[in-house]
Amino acid sequence: MRKIAIYGKGGIGKSTTTSNLTAALIEKGYKVMQIGCDPKADSTTNLLSGESLITVLDAIKEKGGDVELEDIVKIGYKGALCVEAGGPTPGIGCAGRGIITAFEKLEELDAYNIYKPDIIIYDVLGDVVCGGFAMPIRGGYANDVFIVSSGEMMALYAASNISSAIKNFGTRGYAKLGGIILNSRNVEDEENIVNKAAEEIGTKVVKKIPRDGHVQLAEQQGKTVVEAYPESEMAKHYLELAELILEGTRDEEE
Repeated sequence: MRKIAIYGKGGIGKSTTTSNLTAALIEKGYKVMQIGCDPKADSTTNLLSGESLITVLDAIKEKGGDVELEDIVKIGYKGALCVEAGGPTPGIGCAGRGIITAFEKLEELDAYNIYKPDIIIYDVLGDVVCGGFAMPIRGGYANDVFIVSSGEMMALYAASNISSAIKNFGTRGYAKLGGIILNSRNVEDEENIVNKAAEEIGTKVVKKIPRDGHVQLAEQQGKTVVEAYPESEMAKHYLELAELILEGTRDEEE
């Protein structure tokens, strides 16, 4: 089983990239579980035809100790296993703590052994790398981390913070940084800016994803580009990304 965390600043296109990556990996024959770790709980929407699903935190609030896997894991595009950790009521509680609670519930219900995914992808907000949001890095959940960024200053600032968090746990055998996924915003000299930033934090750009209108058109249908426009150039970019991610990660047993 490969366990991958995708981090990035809010609004950078992290969830779009992640859900298209999940769809692309499924097209390659893998069974994938995507776990959204953002209080907005919209990571898996485009794998579920635009539908939202009950979050782990909301299910716990409603059912307490009676939560079952079927309550929190929904089957999406071609068998995609979709989970949303969720977040607390705004102004009350800690979103990071919510992620920890969600992970503990999935383990308690033996989700990974029951569904047996080939790949687990954690889609994690990277603006704040506090204890809860760092959970996939430090808790032994993810083996590999990739950061979605653009050439914009705040996106690169978040990438630097995430890289620092990974390095802080690096000596403990936790997740390693696999590289940056450049989600292009057509910033002037963007590719050079991001390549330079990657070099400064000791990593590389894995793949450049160009800006393309098919993304918005697909999302208007509640779908990934891979599903809505499988013959498009953009779908090919996500399939290439999937191949590069597979090359840059290893099964847990290896």
